[in-house]
Order: sequence, then C-alpha cells, then structure tokens
Amino acid sequence: MSVRFWAVIPAAGVGRRMGGGDRPKQYRQLLDRPVIAWALERLLGHPRVAGAVVALAADDPYWEALRIQRGADQPIHRVDGGAERHDSVRAALAYLAAVADGDDRVLVHDAVRPCLSAAELDRLITEGGEAADGALLATPVRDTLKRSDGAERVAETVPREGLWQAQTPQLFPLGRLAEALDAALAAGAGVTDEAQAVERHGGRPRLVTGEPSNLKITHQADLELAAAVLAAQRAATGRDEGPA
Repeated sequence: MSVRFWAVIPAAGVGRRMGGGDRPKQYRQLLDRPVIAWALERLLGHPRVAGAVVALAADDPYWEALRIQRGADQPIHRVDGGAERHDSVRAALAYLAAVADGDDRVLVHDAVRPCLSAAELDRLITEGGEAADGALLATPVRDTLKRSDGAERVAETVPREGLWQAQTPQLFPLGRLAEALDAALAAGAGVTDEAQAVERHGGRPRLVTGEPSNLKITHQADLELAAAVLAAQRAATGRDEGPA
C-alpha cells in the first residue's frame, strides 16, 4: 500500500487575540465561507490527501452547523481537542492510529490559514513527503529584526541570516510525530509547533519554501488581507484552489 497523507487541523482554541465578533476566529466569515472551511478545502483539494481529522473543543457549538461534507473516499473526522495545541494534535493522531499506518504522513495545518495555495502544498508533499524527520513550509526572514528590552525600546538588532518564519502545513510520519509529542509532554516541555517537538526528539525537519500569502489570521486586519489574497487567487485561476 502506498503512503497516504492525512490532514490534521487543531481548532479547539478561542482566539482571544482576535477580539470582537461572536465566535472564534476559525468560524469568522471570510468571503463566502468560514475561515476553517477554506483551510480544509485547500488541504482536501490535493489528490494524495486521504481525509482529515479536526480537533475541536468538546462543547464547540459551531462545527455541526457548517455541514462540511466530503465523499466516503475523503472523510472528515471530528475529535475532542485539548487546552493546548499539542493536546489537540495528539488527540487527532490517536484517532488516526486506528485507521492509518504508522508510516502514513500527517499534514498539520492551522485552522486559520485559509490562503494555502495548491502549488505550495504540492511542493511540500513532493519535497518533504519522504523525509524521515518531516518537513514544513517556511519563508526566509527578509526584514531586519529587533529585540525589545521589555519597555518598547530596542535592546539589540538580531541577525536574520539563516532565520526562517515557520508556516503550516507541517508534514511528518504519523508515528514519528506521535513519539516526539509524547516525549515533549512527558518532559513537561511546551512546544509551539510540531517541528519543535520533532527537533527536541533529535530530528531535523526539512524547510520547504512557502509563500508570504499563506498568512495566519490573528487580528481583524488579517481577515481583510486574506479576503484580498483569496479574491486575487480566484481572479488568477477562475476558480477556488480547493473544491467548494
């Protein structure tokens, strides 16, 4: 059996930094659908993605109303997430352990990155799909970086050479990522993304060049920027990059 790819979307958070609105940012409306629907469609639009697992808050009142449906050959499963991102990802991996092989790959993607292009997803799968330590989309840091002294003054300029800004999806062998997350949790180590867990476990994930347009919605202004990106993508292709 060939290696399959499974989408994992941790979406149990409430997005307090966003402010305003009556619902978490992954459920805010973006053009003609919620943000999380865009994220799912971009992943499931790739022919090698076998299905998705979405980790949600146990009391999430919004998901069922979306009625996002796929065919039986590309199912979307729901699991209860946890208080932290790594808890939600680990819950999704536990579910997949019963339906996938340990050598299958998972694509962990932020629920609030709706602008992932087909080209960069395909590049990640092509260039990183066979990497034993996994791979992630990232972009080289281009701007000058300043470190604050804690009082909104510059303490120092940080060299940007060799620095990359991590994005998602982040792609790993299912078993490799599960082991790395378990080791981090057992050590009480906080990890901010999956690549950091694999790094702690001795891995060196591959960096695959992403696109600046693959933005993460954190603030209200990001919604407006994402809408502009999606509209430009539609104009360029005559369609959405993922299936409706």
